[in-house]
Amino acid sequence: MKQFFESIPRSIEEAAHIDGAGTFRTYWSVVLPMARPALIALTILAFQASWNDFSDILIAHQSPALDTLTTGVGRMISGQLGTATQYPLKLAAAVAMTVPVAVIFFLFQKHIMRTTEGAVKE
Repeated sequence: MKQFFESIPRSIEEAAHIDGAGTFRTYWSVVLPMARPALIALTILAFQASWNDFSDILIAHQSPALDTLTTGVGRMISGQLGTATQYPLKLAAAVAMTVPVAVIFFLFQKHIMRTTEGAVKE
């Protein structure tokens, strides 16, 4: 996020100040809408990190009934849930873990690609 905010041209902020906007108004009405792609990408990455969280869930609960998809796949791969040669089941679980993140990315893809919307011409 820091790098994205530094990449916003200073001339845009100066134009907002010339138009009479204060510091907060410049941030809220000019800079933050331009940062929407970076915020959406950050949201997707944060969702993916929490969706695929393995170690915290593994440590935090004791009952196998509270397993998430990632801990279930981890137990299946390590052989704790039957035989370890059920490759179609492992691959299906891996696809099921990937689908929600991919769907969220494809839903917000057009917002991520709009990086220079509303910028000044140079």
